[in-house]
Parts: sequence; C-alpha cells; structure tokens
Amino acid sequence: MESNNSRLAAVRLRGLININGKVESALQMLRLYKTNYCVVLPGNPVYIGMLKKAKDYITWGEIDDETYKMLIEKRGEEFKGLETDSHGKIKYNDFMLVSNKKIKKYFRLNAPRKGLGRKGIKHSFKQGGALGYRGDKINELIKRMV
Repeated sequence: MESNNSRLAAVRLRGLININGKVESALQMLRLYKTNYCVVLPGNPVYIGMLKKAKDYITWGEIDDETYKMLIEKRGEEFKGLETDSHGKIKYNDFMLVSNKKIKKYFRLNAPRKGLGRKGIKHSFKQGGALGYRGDKINELIKRMV
C-alpha cells in the first residue's frame, strides 16, 4: 500500500459534530484543524496509524512531486510566528523550510470543483464516496481543490 520513502497527502473532509475524542486528537496531531485543510506527511508507520484512525473524516494517498510543488507554490502561506522562545532554549517546528522560505505545515484549500464523488462524504472511496485511502488519485483531488 504505502512505502516508507513516499510522501502522503491527507485532506480533511468532515467537520467536528459528533466526533470521537481519540479521532479528534489524531486530527489535531495531523494539523487537520478544519475541513478542506491539507497536510503532506512522511510515509512512516506512525502517521499511517493516525491516518487509519481518522479514516472516517479524511482522505489520503501518495502525492507526486508535481502536485506537491504546485501546492507549495499556490497555497503555501508564509509563517510569521516565533522560531524560538525569548531565551532561545525552546525551538518551535511549526513551519517547514522550502527554498529558504518558511511556510506553514498545512495548506488551506477550496472545495473541489465537480464535487467529491458519487456518494459524497459518508462512504469510503472504494464504495464510490470520498473517505479513506485513495492511492495516487489524491493528486487529482488536490488539483481540483487548489
């Protein structure tokens, strides 16, 4: 399914109503704060476990380099917060460096053009909906949302 050296993109599709506490904390750790937020993560087992826990609220898959560059170029927001505390002892990693530019680790996207799928956000991708693992088809979704 996923290899360890790949990058995974996850997009949150559903809101906060009637959400389980463990799922909500997993979404917070993934930095998926609101609907239509996107994050790009390394494909290691820790993140894959969190993605599987939140599968009923997000969709994810392997992102290619072309889509990743387009996402950073069009939707990358500049990080304007602090890098360290006032004493220089605590370093915050709320940003990522891309070509000597600090950008936030999440991307705010639009709703997708032409919708999410035949059955919407209540069924899995395999059943014709939008939720869960979708492999490399995540690239098409992100391009429609940028």
